[in-house]
Amino acid sequence: MAVSKTSKLDAVPESPRPADPARLKPGREEAVAAVRVLIRWAGDDPDRKGLTETPERFVRAFEEFFSGYEIDPVALLERTIEEVDGYDEMVMLRDIRFESHCEHHIAPIIGKAHVAYLPKRRVIGISKLARLVQVYAKRLQIQEKMTVQIASTIQQVLEPKGVAVVIEAAHQCMTTRGVHKPGAVMVTSHMLGEFRTDPSTRREFLAMIGNPTTERLSNV
Repeated sequence: MAVSKTSKLDAVPESPRPADPARLKPGREEAVAAVRVLIRWAGDDPDRKGLTETPERFVRAFEEFFSGYEIDPVALLERTIEEVDGYDEMVMLRDIRFESHCEHHIAPIIGKAHVAYLPKRRVIGISKLARLVQVYAKRLQIQEKMTVQIASTIQQVLEPKGVAVVIEAAHQCMTTRGVHKPGAVMVTSHMLGEFRTDPSTRREFLAMIGNPTTERLSNV
């Protein structure tokens, strides 16, 4: 039986076994070598002219795709504004576009998030809500978990009277592979405080974001 030869660049270096493997980040060379192996496994030649720079590009793309692991979401929200002159009505940022990747197939998740809270004593700069969505989106995710993470972080830091998060997204793990159902949109929500206990507050929030539809995601 013929045995294929593997170059040193194609071999993935072995890493020592740490006490907590999740905390050990491989080196860049190891990541590039892993991509070369995947290209070979797919059936192509990583040394082909069109692919020679692909492993490095792929690693740079991963750094961008998963940059959320480098940011503490709680610290992101800690700078708050207390001079609100008694404002206690709903604060909402809707149609926050995001790009994420599912943790099961590392396929893109593309959608919009709608985030609202009822301030008690303080508010945050509105851009922080968009950045918070981005922090959690730039990680390996499932949509249900991401929805809860966004709401729980706002609740933890601001301690408002209520938090509401709705996410609408298309998952390419089911639109471009598997069941191949393009146009399908997944909708998740997480309500805390008055958004959960007061139906009128919840209805106001849902009315402000409108009915989730495929058309709403057509321009993301």
